[in-house]
Amino acid sequence: MPVIRRQAAASSLPQVKDVARLARVSTATVSRVLSGIGGVSENLVLRVRRAAERLNYAPNRAARSLRVRRAQSIGIIVPDIENPFFTSVMCGADGVLQDAGYTMIVANLDENPEREQVHLNTIRGEGVAGVIFTPTIAQAADYRTLQDCGVPLVAVSRRPHNLNVDFVGVTNEDGSKEAVEHLIALGHRRIAFVGGAAKVSSTQDRLAGYRRAMAEAGFDADSDLILFGDLRQSGGYEAMLRILELPQQPTAIFSGTNFTTLGLLRAIHEKGIRIPEEMAMVGFDDMPWAGSLQPPLTSVAQPTNEIGRVAAQLLLARLRDPKRPLEEVTLPTTLIVRASCGATRHLDMVRSRK
Repeated sequence: MPVIRRQAAASSLPQVKDVARLARVSTATVSRVLSGIGGVSENLVLRVRRAAERLNYAPNRAARSLRVRRAQSIGIIVPDIENPFFTSVMCGADGVLQDAGYTMIVANLDENPEREQVHLNTIRGEGVAGVIFTPTIAQAADYRTLQDCGVPLVAVSRRPHNLNVDFVGVTNEDGSKEAVEHLIALGHRRIAFVGGAAKVSSTQDRLAGYRRAMAEAGFDADSDLILFGDLRQSGGYEAMLRILELPQQPTAIFSGTNFTTLGLLRAIHEKGIRIPEEMAMVGFDDMPWAGSLQPPLTSVAQPTNEIGRVAAQLLLARLRDPKRPLEEVTLPTTLIVRASCGATRHLDMVRSRK
């Protein structure tokens, strides 16, 4: 069954002959124009390119091999390959896909919407059997073009706009709520939230968890203490500088992403602020370096490898049964308490009173 499915998906892609028919030229002319060989009049070049754009044609470099064997590759589209979160997710997916006989073709978007559609066309042109992806902040690409060609999709971490696909995420809201409740239990009342990009679904879920924790504890979520970055270290750094300009500064910060945390820490250390004595901190994402910081970082851990494994399993299931109901898997997060939130200092104080 998977073989039949993949062959059908590849054959539904627009072909050179379709472009030639629409442009009213020969297939040889189309090939010369699209390969940049030259020797074609400007008028014909324009007609071919307009026809290719209208059909959303992407040169299928895997077409020849697909005639004799099934597609053996899966496209992996990540917004930032330097982010350890996505690297770990890819490792988890790779193990499952290799066991099933597939290899990965990875596209790094670098959080650049302008590159998103280009990479999508490239992945599509490779004749992949399926795609696991996380869109950029602005999601410039139209992933429905893959669906229309019969290529199954699984989204990870961020919910794509206006697209119904299988999805793997985590308990962003509950994890954030638990982290903020922990800070409240340690005596903090003015707690800042610094999220990633405001429009990203995971950021909104984590903000909702922060608001719930504050509201249930009877505290107002001061709008001055809610800031957003851009999923880069620079965003966290600039947000921390704005926080330090407030007339009444927070005593604790909850950071919504791993790179945001690094930016916050850079500004905090530059200003000579002591953690946790002067500023407690909890971050979302437990990265490999979290326990090596001074002090070690309290963080909400995501099961990154498991996210990748589940995404790959959903994709393989979709390949076996294209008509199965859409599935959304939400994996649990875990609060890992270390010294940056002041928990150890709090326990020492409690013990000293006994």
